[in-house]
Amino acid sequence: MRNKQATIQDIAKTLNITASTVSRALNDHPKIKKSTKELVWATAKKLNYQPNTIASSLRKGKANTVGMIVPRINRHFFSNVITGVESILNPAGYNLIICQSEESIEKEKMNINTLIASRVSGILISLSLESTKYEHIKHAIRNNIPVVLYDRICDELDVCKVENDDVSGSYELTRHLIEQGYRKMMWIGGTRQLNTYTNRFAGYSNALAEIGIDAEKLPIFEGSISLETAYEFMKTYLDENPLPEVIVSASDYMAMGAIVAIQEKGLRIPEDIAISGYSNEPFAGLINPKLTSVEQFSKEMGQETARLLLGQISSEIPSKVKQKIMIRPKLIVRESTIKSKIIKSI
Repeated sequence: MRNKQATIQDIAKTLNITASTVSRALNDHPKIKKSTKELVWATAKKLNYQPNTIASSLRKGKANTVGMIVPRINRHFFSNVITGVESILNPAGYNLIICQSEESIEKEKMNINTLIASRVSGILISLSLESTKYEHIKHAIRNNIPVVLYDRICDELDVCKVENDDVSGSYELTRHLIEQGYRKMMWIGGTRQLNTYTNRFAGYSNALAEIGIDAEKLPIFEGSISLETAYEFMKTYLDENPLPEVIVSASDYMAMGAIVAIQEKGLRIPEDIAISGYSNEPFAGLINPKLTSVEQFSKEMGQETARLLLGQISSEIPSKVKQKIMIRPKLIVRESTIKSKIIKSI
């Protein structure tokens, strides 16, 4: 049978003092003697007392807690962003509550309401695939909770933002493919209602425009950014259409799905069809052939996001100043797009 958790009343009874004295000692009240505080803390430790931080935050009006909403926590990119955020917040005395929208606008709204009710000091959010209206986020802002958008942002919200320079990253990737001699390209990616995929397509389109090719006239597939979606699409496409020279994928996961379908058809990469990804997921450098991709420096994104939020909380960044930080990505060239045997990083 589990032991009952110790309370302030248990500490008070053990020391034969009032519960209010115990509470004030635990909260470092200036009118409580140092010796009493030390005795209370020693007894609390002995009884394995755990303070109720949520209840405390409700009394104080706010907590040393930051809420963070991620679309999917099982993505390497977002787990690295979380690592970066915590590396800045924890030393500053803040804890992190992580919520997952699972690409659902309804879940995202629930996450926001939960964080508002918990009186968090700030909210970090990367928008879900379904997010097209932002009243729930504006509600948090009206409650004087600083909000910072990261990775998936929108221009409608006048808040601090951190994003990858996906236009530049995708442009550099496409230039590499052009230099390799590819012209018959195919784009697969997420829906362009999200800035992430709008920007990646823009970089792709800009590079092709420089050599007189209209990206909109080349094959395009947009859908859920998953291995399964890309696999099912590519399996059918390869049966019914001429082969492109190269598949340009806005996601490593979609690239992986396409690779499985290509190899099941007995086609060789890159000899029969080349392919590139985006995000530089851990598997990109392990599969055969190794996947050309774009490194996004996700940990650094998390750190910059946390610094912006702390600046808002501490008022070091005036509330009227809405900073936007761009993280410069890096092209990682590997075997999946190389026609020659010389492989280099650009």
